[in-house]
Amino acid sequence: MLLLEVISGERLAKPERGKMRVHKISNVNKALDFIASKGVKLVSIGAEEIVDGNVKMTLGMIWTIILRFAIQDISVEETSAKEGLLLWCQRKTAPYKNVNIQNFHISWKDGLGFCALIHRHRPELIDYGKLRKDDPLTNLNTAFDVAEKYLDIPKMLDAEDIVGTARPDEKAIMTYVSSFYHAFSGAQKVSQDPKLPPQSTPDIIGTLRPDEKAIMTYVSCYYHAFSGAQKAETAANRICKVLAVNQENEQLMEDYEKLASDLLEWIRRTIPWLENRAPENTMQAMQQKLEDFRDYRRLHKPPKVQEKCQLEINFNTLQTKLRLSNRPAFMPSEGKMVSDINNAWGGLEQAEKGYEEWLLNEIRRLERLDHLAEKFRQKASIHESWTDGKEAMLQQKDYETATLSEIKALLKKHEAFESDLAAHQDRVEQIAAIAQELNELDYYDSPSVNARCQKICDQWDNLGALTQKRREALERTEKLLETIDQLYLEYAKRAAPFNNWMEGAMEDLQDTFIVHTIEEIQGLTTAHEQFKATLPDADKERQAILGIHNEVSKIVQTYHVNMAGTNPYTTITPQEINGKWEHVRQLVPRRDQALMEEHARQQQNERLRKQFGAQANVIGPWIQTKMEEIGRISIEMHGTLEDQLNHLRQYEKSIVNYKPKIDQLEGDHQQIQEALIFDNKHTNYTMEHIRVGWEQLLTTIARTINEVENQILTRDAKGISQEQMNEFRASFNHFDRDHSGTLGPEEFKACLISLGYDIGNDAQGEAEFARIMSIVDPNRMGVVTFQAFIDFMSRETADTDTADQVMASFKILAGDKNYITVDELRRELPPDQAEYCIARMAPYNGRDAVPGALDYMSFSTALYGESDL
Repeated sequence: MLLLEVISGERLAKPERGKMRVHKISNVNKALDFIASKGVKLVSIGAEEIVDGNVKMTLGMIWTIILRFAIQDISVEETSAKEGLLLWCQRKTAPYKNVNIQNFHISWKDGLGFCALIHRHRPELIDYGKLRKDDPLTNLNTAFDVAEKYLDIPKMLDAEDIVGTARPDEKAIMTYVSSFYHAFSGAQKVSQDPKLPPQSTPDIIGTLRPDEKAIMTYVSCYYHAFSGAQKAETAANRICKVLAVNQENEQLMEDYEKLASDLLEWIRRTIPWLENRAPENTMQAMQQKLEDFRDYRRLHKPPKVQEKCQLEINFNTLQTKLRLSNRPAFMPSEGKMVSDINNAWGGLEQAEKGYEEWLLNEIRRLERLDHLAEKFRQKASIHESWTDGKEAMLQQKDYETATLSEIKALLKKHEAFESDLAAHQDRVEQIAAIAQELNELDYYDSPSVNARCQKICDQWDNLGALTQKRREALERTEKLLETIDQLYLEYAKRAAPFNNWMEGAMEDLQDTFIVHTIEEIQGLTTAHEQFKATLPDADKERQAILGIHNEVSKIVQTYHVNMAGTNPYTTITPQEINGKWEHVRQLVPRRDQALMEEHARQQQNERLRKQFGAQANVIGPWIQTKMEEIGRISIEMHGTLEDQLNHLRQYEKSIVNYKPKIDQLEGDHQQIQEALIFDNKHTNYTMEHIRVGWEQLLTTIARTINEVENQILTRDAKGISQEQMNEFRASFNHFDRDHSGTLGPEEFKACLISLGYDIGNDAQGEAEFARIMSIVDPNRMGVVTFQAFIDFMSRETADTDTADQVMASFKILAGDKNYITVDELRRELPPDQAEYCIARMAPYNGRDAVPGALDYMSFSTALYGESDL
């Protein structure tokens, strides 16, 4: 009875003082009743057998007492006594090689398990490196001797019995190992505890019956010295749990920072490329730039869109985990917030849009320049061909030796030349205007164009001066000349304009054209038909001119006039007129063919416009409809969260299955761009609108699925029932007047008031509302999401760790000190988490500080965002 009082710390009924058998049986029954009151079932153990010295019954009762008061109170992570003791042994011996504790019999036969327990807590007592697994007797005797000598653990086992038995007695091993647990779990030794009262060994040995109260007092000191074992173990477990959550969150933060940095770096490198507006000189070079831009759209940008979406999902998941573990909200590094990434992404898309517009405008400009340059070369070549030899002709002195008729012929010829010169004045002005337009459009070969234009203008001025000079000379000579062949003059006057008309017709028939619509090609076709309608009248004029020449020939033959075989008034011969006329007739069907081909090309372009417009007019409204449906689904969800999640994922799958139609529209858009089609009257949707809408649709469905997943995570972590979730959703939707999926400050305030929160319009009410807003909107976005609403409604009742609880746990490990040492951390915590604490704890600077002391209080508050550590 005295032993039970000492080990239980309770008073038993007063024992019988008599020496008779009945008194002994009564005392044993009192002891058995006390054991039974502690929840221990005693089977077939009676007081009479104990008093009569029944060894089997006595040993059974002793094991029952050992199991109840020495082993049953052992608890590690809410396990049973046996399992908890086994788990404690496994953790303590985990770092040691050749030690694998799986049970309380054969796992201890080699003795290394006992040596590992001692070395783990008192490494100075055993040189573990010198032990050998093949020498179990030495290992066991070493452990038993050291435990008895230095740890005050009695030598309950015999090494030879353990080695010589195939399966050592499990109860004996458990009893002996429990002595190690009680000796070490409190991190103190009886022999080293200054709180134990001193006892005199000779007084006990020299007394027949030592003082009972003194012995009880001394033994109770052992009880109090080791009673902190369970508290220390529980404290260590709590710290391990908290640190593990913190380590996982820190890894998630590092992953977010890296992914955000990579995405921002890609945006930073891409925007300068999109903002580069250095023009190219050729259409081929600009087409290559356009192809590079298409590759960027198809190959490089889509993966980054996925990364951006995944980044937002990771950020939301991290914030949810932080809220669930009662940690402060994660604030990314400066410039790496989700809003910063969205702003950078907006800048990228703005640069992308401007770059595409610039590319198309540059292609139009180069196309216009090529057309003007070709037109300039044609007109310049025709003019240079016409002016070839004109200066030499005007500088001739042939009129000095000419006859009267020759002079008149020269004069008439000069008049015809002036008419021709005047007719070419329009072409020279056109050449100068084209050169000016090429300069204004920044044509890359403008210097050569300007040089050629200047040469033509200078030559034209010189021709004008020479023409004027020759006219004056001929007019001086005209008085001496009287006769002139009127027929030749009439021929020359009519042939020159007709010849100029034919040259103009040939130039128009060979002129290149650029059209973009069917209406434009139809206009050119109409003009060409009008031109063909004038051909009969032109043929009559040609025949009339040839008739004049035939009449001259007839007169020459009739009167035998010496005309030297040429018309003195013009160089245009009937053969030249007929040749040019025949050339015009050949050019007309070629022009017809070119117009027909262009008409067919414009019809094909119109088909492409209609095809793209038909698909875009279906896909655009479909995307808008899906966006609205997702908005309604996120607000009006029914069923369990798992049902909602499955429904959303099926909905997401149906959206993804729509991707081939987007790709088909991309293919049609590429054909339109390759055909250089710049407008489409059949639809108001552009490919850019479709792309942006598609990306927003994918992002919205992914974000909605992530919100439901976070709600499931919150529900499971907080123990919220489905009925509570439905009530939260109903309350949230009731005050979400605009169906935006979020609550504004005023809407949220009204919701809180409806839920019974006392938030008045006075200063105290505003302060309370501001405090609540800082909880549900830590990033100060100005809105309250449904996830934040659920967190707020459930966090008051959640069973989460706090800074005070962690601080109290550290205080237990530190032995009620205000600081903790490195050795204590490494002894009580797993190695990785001990080093984690050592690396992050600040030095303790209190008055009771010792060298190497660490401040666990500031560390505990920092874990929950309550300090600046």
